[in-house]
Amino acid sequence: MKKITLLFLFTTSILFSQNSTTTCEILNKINILIQTEHIRPKPVNDSLSIFVFDNLMNELDPSRNILLKSEYDEMASKYRLNLDNLILSNDCSFLTEIKNKYIAGLTRTKNILEKIQSATFDYNKKDTIRFYKKSFAFYLKKDDLEKVWTKKLRYQVLDEIAETSDNLDSLKANFKSIESTARKLIISNEICRISTLLENNTKQEEKFYNFFCTYFDPHTTYFSDDSKTSFVASLSKEHLSLGMTVNLNDKNEIIIAEIDPNGPAYQTGQIKKGDQIISISNQKETLQVSCASLESISTMILSESNKHITLTLKRNAGKSFDVFIEKQVMKDEENSVFSFMIGKDSKIGYIKIPSFYADLDGNSRKGCADDVAREVIKLERDNIKGLVIDLVDNGGGSMEEAIKLAGMFVDYGPISIVVDNKQGKSIINDPYRGVIYKGPIVVLVNSNTASASEFFAGIMQDYNRALLLGSTTLGKATMQTILPLDEEKNTDFLKITINKFYRITGRSHQYVGVTPDVVLPEFYEDVYQKESDFPTAIKNDSLQASLRYKTYVKRNLIDKLAKNSTTRLADNYFFNNIKKINQQIDKIVNTPKAEIPMTLDDVFEQKKTINALWKEINSFNDENNPLDVYNSSINQLLLGAYPNDKTINQDQMNNLKTNPYLNEAVNVINDFNGSK
Repeated sequence: MKKITLLFLFTTSILFSQNSTTTCEILNKINILIQTEHIRPKPVNDSLSIFVFDNLMNELDPSRNILLKSEYDEMASKYRLNLDNLILSNDCSFLTEIKNKYIAGLTRTKNILEKIQSATFDYNKKDTIRFYKKSFAFYLKKDDLEKVWTKKLRYQVLDEIAETSDNLDSLKANFKSIESTARKLIISNEICRISTLLENNTKQEEKFYNFFCTYFDPHTTYFSDDSKTSFVASLSKEHLSLGMTVNLNDKNEIIIAEIDPNGPAYQTGQIKKGDQIISISNQKETLQVSCASLESISTMILSESNKHITLTLKRNAGKSFDVFIEKQVMKDEENSVFSFMIGKDSKIGYIKIPSFYADLDGNSRKGCADDVAREVIKLERDNIKGLVIDLVDNGGGSMEEAIKLAGMFVDYGPISIVVDNKQGKSIINDPYRGVIYKGPIVVLVNSNTASASEFFAGIMQDYNRALLLGSTTLGKATMQTILPLDEEKNTDFLKITINKFYRITGRSHQYVGVTPDVVLPEFYEDVYQKESDFPTAIKNDSLQASLRYKTYVKRNLIDKLAKNSTTRLADNYFFNNIKKINQQIDKIVNTPKAEIPMTLDDVFEQKKTINALWKEINSFNDENNPLDVYNSSINQLLLGAYPNDKTINQDQMNNLKTNPYLNEAVNVINDFNGSK
């Protein structure tokens, strides 16, 4: 199942509704702030113009089947090298022309689709289809529009048919009825999607502003007041929520997967696990799930401004019904620190840190660092002999929390060097004298370990305070702050990159990531997007550093433990097979599909190959003996007081019992203790 998260690929949308004067005003305010505050300001010139124009075109027509080549060529000749000059001269009228051409393209496409809807497809016609991994040139001619869409829809129908059964003979025997259903579904969804784009009047200039912002670096972002509120809320472990999670099923339907008994969805008494969401409304706008983008659906559900939501649901293919829900402030269990004990003989503590969330109000001790401290104290009550800190898939968060947490494990001394846009250097020192825990530590990291979590991991590595185990991290070593574009209006904001941070050695993991002491493969490691994949990412550099600090143990001990681990895992079934499967994944994801004939046999064979790989990945299990994972004495008592937490607690334990990375982390700690 594919869990829907906040992050989705950009999809086409109407971008412009404000007048050009307001748009230019905001763009120029963004530029002024960037030129004065950004760590690496760049001039607004032809290079920016090309970047913004190309990204805008890719956003509007990623599949190159909306805009004609003649329309693109006309706009490119007028604007591709000229957007910078127009913006600086406060002339953003080009947006109106682009919008009008785009709307004309959508209207033209809708008319073609409605014409195709009443036609039939010739599946005996010999034809092939090509696939592109990246964007390609605009090529569409008006006379070819119907042919291009017919070909696209014909392939989608065959692909849909191939999904319905693993038996090719059965598909061929029932082809006529299956094809009729699939064709109606595919074409109606395309028409619905185009209609939604034409009817959508929601202001989404944010995306255009962000093409401008990301020219300077991938993390500088424009925020409206609403998007700022939602972003700030995401840094907390408590936020407005419906109290439920949703999944995409095999038919790409959105299904309610879990309902929190403490949440507003449960309290309605009308929603059940397994219900299908048909549409979502915030009382101003309604999205039909079958033809809306995942991004717009996610925004509708998660936005802090949408406090009241109406869901249209369907249960067991019955009649649809509406449920009104008022969001409540809830604890995000998946974004909260938790801990377990591992092993009865050599007791090892385990702490999962999903993100570096913060107490943004400053009135309570709800930040990540304080939560970790509480879990450490609980584990120490049970006399742990080592500690595993899990930062896998931790995308970062509050740098202040990362600094506090590092200070809890490092006795004293410098922990980072920060450089501002004037090249001024400042030293961040350990905010706390002493440590909360003195025993051996292993930190788990992976490709999605980013930003504040990389910062923390690098400090633990430089002080030899922990052995890092996993795969190389994302590679973000910059810091952002949120500033208003106008102090008086306070309605538009910029999350802007203002600092770079360096390790106490003078090195930086910007662009390259933090390399663990024990490097292990992970599924999809060549697919995950790294900092270096962004074309405007700030490159890696280093500086001279002569800081004095005392390491926890000698480096040769860490190296010895790492060497022992590498030797121990040389013939490991799990990790060796991950490497083999990753090679197959790379062929499917990173290598464009080969051109194939548009026949049911060929499409079915392609689908069969891909499905076999996903089945192999999803069914792949570790052969290690299951770990003995259980609750600390204090957490066991707390579960008695909060029985509703037992389900998620059991799920967390079950996931850890066969975790091969955790298994090796335990081996490393036992090796350390045995070598003393």
